[in-house]
Amino acid sequence: MSDPLARIFPGLPRHVRVVLDWVITIAGAIAIVLALKQWVVNPYRIPSSSMEPTLHCARPGSGCEARFGDRVLANRFIYDFEDPKRGQIIVFKTPPLAKLRCGAGGTFVKRLIGLPGDTVHEDEQGFIWIDGKKLNEPYVQPSRRLGDTNRGKTWHVPAGEYFFMGDNRNSSCDSRYWGAVPRKNLIGEVFFVYWPPNRISFR
Repeated sequence: MSDPLARIFPGLPRHVRVVLDWVITIAGAIAIVLALKQWVVNPYRIPSSSMEPTLHCARPGSGCEARFGDRVLANRFIYDFEDPKRGQIIVFKTPPLAKLRCGAGGTFVKRLIGLPGDTVHEDEQGFIWIDGKKLNEPYVQPSRRLGDTNRGKTWHVPAGEYFFMGDNRNSSCDSRYWGAVPRKNLIGEVFFVYWPPNRISFR
């Protein structure tokens, strides 16, 4: 007998077994999707211009360059096996101060700039220095760097925490305003843009 439900419930009518089979199949599929979202990968959208032009948000949003905002996938388990690396684009939960300083909190997408113990300095031209060494940032456009209002400031990254900044420096509410992010708040690294079609790529 090839029908497993018939073996388990031999007294059930066939049409009931068919319905039950569909219910189990759909529930199983939903459980797999939820498990993937919880522990493997999760989709996110880019709601603001803080990562322009690396990641687009959608017009008519302020500073957005694209008709459609980017949709990205984040690897949720990578930091169970390795430490976050400078330069990675990461999804994370913001500290409580972010809502006060930015008018919004929750889940942000930014670039990791400062590692635990780093001293981060932004010079008068908007360039970033880590422990006295200039950081190479080809992803930041000069016009966005020069429009930044945080030039000349210095931050120290506490142990176990991470310092994030947006690529669009003059339009990013980030760690410069609300501080570093504890490691437990990191959700995962952005590794793939899956929408819109002309933007599909690995990061």
